[in-house]
Amino acid sequence: MTLTKISSRSQKKFFRPRLWFEKIMALIVLANYSIVIFNLTYIPLRDFWLQGRVQIFIKLGRFERNIPPKPLRILPPIFSEIITKYDVIKGIEPHRDTARYLQRIDNLNEAVNQQVFSNKTPDERQKVTEEIEKILADLRLRSRDMINQNPFQIANKTGTLERIKNKMRQHIFETEDSSATEAFEQFWSAENFRKNGWREELNFFDERIRPLIETNYFRPVGENGQPIDNFGLIDFPFFLIFLTEFLARTWYISRRHTGVSWFDAMLWRWYDIFLLIPLFRILRIIPLTIRLNQAKLIDLKAIQKQASQGFVASIAQDITEVVILQVINQVQSSIEEGIVRDLLMQQNTHQYIDLNDINETSELVKLMSHVVIEKVLPEIRPEAEAFLQYNVEKALSQTPNYQGLANIPGLKTIQNQLTERLVSQLYYGLSVGLQGLLVEDTEFDQLLEKLIEKFSKSMGNELQEKHSIEQIESLLNDLLEEIKVNYVESLSQENVEDILEQTRALRQAANIANKT
Repeated sequence: MTLTKISSRSQKKFFRPRLWFEKIMALIVLANYSIVIFNLTYIPLRDFWLQGRVQIFIKLGRFERNIPPKPLRILPPIFSEIITKYDVIKGIEPHRDTARYLQRIDNLNEAVNQQVFSNKTPDERQKVTEEIEKILADLRLRSRDMINQNPFQIANKTGTLERIKNKMRQHIFETEDSSATEAFEQFWSAENFRKNGWREELNFFDERIRPLIETNYFRPVGENGQPIDNFGLIDFPFFLIFLTEFLARTWYISRRHTGVSWFDAMLWRWYDIFLLIPLFRILRIIPLTIRLNQAKLIDLKAIQKQASQGFVASIAQDITEVVILQVINQVQSSIEEGIVRDLLMQQNTHQYIDLNDINETSELVKLMSHVVIEKVLPEIRPEAEAFLQYNVEKALSQTPNYQGLANIPGLKTIQNQLTERLVSQLYYGLSVGLQGLLVEDTEFDQLLEKLIEKFSKSMGNELQEKHSIEQIESLLNDLLEEIKVNYVESLSQENVEDILEQTRALRQAANIANKT
């Protein structure tokens, strides 16, 4: 039977899901997470979505300022109207009291316009005037109730009510120390409008007070005791997509890998489980980040590298100490349990099993001898002869007879020549003698094997003596204890950041060398 070998690249290309599918799923997860973030931030940012305007309110003691002085519109009104349709999902309804309050102001605007711009008879004007007085009285009553009952509390916007009161105090009394109820009473009076002008006062309210009142809302509480939130209706289609993809992908993984069950494959894709949990949706950032990286839409290699190096730097010292100490302690325990004694005893009693009828020890000796004699010695001959000549001359110069003869003219030159020839002959003779050892000689091989075997047995027999074994064990334990005290401590004191810096420098140098 012929087996077709498939390359790892082909297997990877065949089994790995196509990149376009990974990108589509990553973009779906990104869309879902964007909606999740929008849902989580909708309530805190609802004032902006509702009005489409930005204004920073700063208040320090008596100092109060709006930056810019007037709200700056960012979103067109049509966008604000579309986005605030999301109130239905959050269960937000107009608050009954504040909505009626603003409705009464709209009625007042209509009545004022009828009185000023309409051609009416005196009787009709009188009726409009009476209607205006009635509306103003109703607004004074509603203002008092708004201050006392605080309809902003349900929406957690009590601070907005305080801003409304402060603005009204500042407008009427030019101070914030007066009564807010009196300020509203005076504002919603006919005398105030006749004195300051109907249009001016109503414009002030529409520009400074109305936007704050419009931000109030009512949000019913569900049977679970929490405010109503219908986000599940939007999230459910995504849940079906993620669940289907998760089951199909994990089943595919279990079929692709031998010994991997479906449950194991689910654990393999553990991060996708966050997409299926309706709680803590903010954690979907984990599968989103991983999927974007897998789809090659973002590159997390640099972040992973820095994170791993930071993690290694934080635990490397502790791991180094623990691992080395554990190894040394294990060796000490083995020595105390008699592992040295057992090894020496087994050396003579344990029958050695030869797998290939080759004495590896003698073969290694011959191989190393061949390398040294044939390759190394010819290569180092000039340096070796210079070394031997120096030592011969040094030995001769220390003898008294040579020191006396060194003063004879011409003898120094003759002596140098003789020394050079002697060293050359010695090195040549040594090389020839060693080369003779490389000749195939059965008797030589047998003698070498007997020598090695006899040496091993003699060494083992001598070391098996009780005194020798106890001394060896004691010395080994003492040596390991000194290693723990001296070297492990120096490892713990070494700067791990310096080691990582050296590692990064070596990797960079290796990359540059590979490119060149």
